[in-house]
Amino acid sequence: MADDINEESSGQIPTNLRLLLLLEEVAKVGVPVTPSVVNETLGLPKPTIHRLFATAEAEGFLQRDIDGRSYSPGRRMRLLSINTLSSERVRTVRLAVLKSLAVAVGETCNLAIPEREGMFYLDRVETHWPLRIQLPVGTQVPFHCTASGKMYLSTLRLDYLERFLKNYILERQTDKTITDPAALQKELEITRERGYSTDNEEFMVGMTAIAVPILDNRGRLLSTLSIHAPEQRSHLPDLVEYLGPLRAAASELAAIVGR
Repeated sequence: MADDINEESSGQIPTNLRLLLLLEEVAKVGVPVTPSVVNETLGLPKPTIHRLFATAEAEGFLQRDIDGRSYSPGRRMRLLSINTLSSERVRTVRLAVLKSLAVAVGETCNLAIPEREGMFYLDRVETHWPLRIQLPVGTQVPFHCTASGKMYLSTLRLDYLERFLKNYILERQTDKTITDPAALQKELEITRERGYSTDNEEFMVGMTAIAVPILDNRGRLLSTLSIHAPEQRSHLPDLVEYLGPLRAAASELAAIVGR
């Protein structure tokens, strides 16, 4: 306790805050980052910053990137973010916004966040119609053939996207799945320009979907908000008509998370 007080009075970071601030900085950067870059902000002794990174990696909060020097959030840190977003008070308000949107558009509405292998369904409110698509909370869906996944991919830095398309297997899900990397890159360019993404039976036969981004206060994607429906009831142009309320709800959700 005395050491912490001395550190605070001298302008140093208290020991019990160092690891938390380190994780915060890694998450804030948004791309794999080296200890030296993080330490430009923290200003800790070199042995200390490397020890903290080693501890965070050993405990699963950080993971080393393929260059062997950079780090990005590990599984425990990603789960922490999911659990934080799912805290009861936040989730109560979030579900109210989702329900209001679902009532307005008459179709199922979903919140999804990017995970390592695909988009993770964080929340959803079902349509009142008996005919509906069953994709419960906790479902993970591919990046390349879903509206939420394509929305996320469209926000990646160009060099990251090119590496992704070079190495990711664009598995065919239906006859309409885009499996050519060049064609998908063109689709993502269009998505980026217009600010919304679509799924025209690319992931599942008979399902259409549209998604918009939910952004943080720095303009980075936090999650996606989407509407999906059976094609028998709503063709893709029908869903595009709901862009207004969809974007309004995304702005509300961004404000909730940003508080």
